[in-house]
Amino acid sequence: MFTGLIREVATVKSFVGSTLTIKSKYKTNLGDSIAINGACLTVVKVNNDGFSVELSPESQKLLAIENYKGEVHIEPAMKMGDRFEGHIVQGHIDTVGTLKEIKNNGNSYDIFIEVAQKFIPFIVPKGSITIDGVSLTVNEVDTTSFRLTIIPHTMKETLFKNYKKGTRVNVETDMFARYVDHIINHQKSTSLSWDEIDAISSTY
Repeated sequence: MFTGLIREVATVKSFVGSTLTIKSKYKTNLGDSIAINGACLTVVKVNNDGFSVELSPESQKLLAIENYKGEVHIEPAMKMGDRFEGHIVQGHIDTVGTLKEIKNNGNSYDIFIEVAQKFIPFIVPKGSITIDGVSLTVNEVDTTSFRLTIIPHTMKETLFKNYKKGTRVNVETDMFARYVDHIINHQKSTSLSWDEIDAISSTY
């Protein structure tokens, strides 16, 4: 489990076949889970200046794989007792979105991202979403897109500073919205009441 708070902007040393090698200040151990651009991956080799992870063909097919070069966001998995900030992030990418517009408001930036329509029900206004591993708040949702507003600090300290119209990004939607949708759609006889949905959500 992750929080969507980026630990470091690290550098890709190489990406050959299924092995991605990262240069990083963060010290990992073999078998550690670490999110790279929001995707949970397993450390398969520890190097003097970083680590290597392996991406399955399924992962390479699903992710915005063209962004696994140059700089990447990394976040290690939470440890017991860590301070919890951001929101609950699984590191399971749902889809790839496309940046449609970045609007500079002076003291903030509006980011508009388009996704396939089937993912829109899992994107909740004022709810949380993860973009390339960064925990953000959704401000507005349309039929095929949504709007985020980020502050200059986030723009400066993350890879958002490099993004432009047409950039593809990894998107993890709200976990609770996905779970509730799955439960409702797989009820065999009776539908859940909103009280029952609230009770389910409170257990996570």
